[in-house]
Amino acid sequence: MLENVSGKDFKSQLKENKALRLVTYFVGAIVILVIGYFAYRTFIWSPSNEKSKDAYWVGLNYAAVDSTNAAIEELTRAKKQYDGKQGGELAQFVLARQLMAKGDFKKALEELDGVKLTDTYLSIYKIGLQGDCKSELKQYKEAKDLYIKASAKNKNHKTTPEFLFKAGLVSEKLNDNSAAADLYTQIKNEYPTYANQKTIDKYIARTKNKSNK
Repeated sequence: MLENVSGKDFKSQLKENKALRLVTYFVGAIVILVIGYFAYRTFIWSPSNEKSKDAYWVGLNYAAVDSTNAAIEELTRAKKQYDGKQGGELAQFVLARQLMAKGDFKKALEELDGVKLTDTYLSIYKIGLQGDCKSELKQYKEAKDLYIKASAKNKNHKTTPEFLFKAGLVSEKLNDNSAAADLYTQIKNEYPTYANQKTIDKYIARTKNKSNK
């Protein structure tokens, strides 16, 4: 048993037994890696991650007063400084939105592609914003696919009808009025509060009339 082996005996066995030596080194390396990982998370990553959460606020404040160029400059700096941290990802998300406000939809798409978000609603809106960019670039089929994807993610009475409605609008751009009518009808039947906000009946009537021509 291991408890009956003295330090001297163990050293002797370690020297003579290659397999034991390899296992010992391997286990030792794993222990060092695990300790190193938790030390990094505790003393470096966690404080930095907490600090990163405040990094995008300056850029967000610029965005709130429509200082788009200043917001883009500040958010770009925050994204680079805290890439991979929570604040850095949020900065990149807001940066993409500011690029959209400036009309740079291709660059906005690049930024959105790189954003990693854990928040449920923000991750839905990330997909929705990608759809908005595609729509602005007149890539309506891709936009519709993204809107449908956003509507299906964590279904609820806010984002689901919002993106079903956008999918209906781009379906009209694609001259697929039958699909648009179905989407509007789904909103009316399943999300009446949102349907009333958009007076959805007029959209249903419009697309059904076009489908019958």
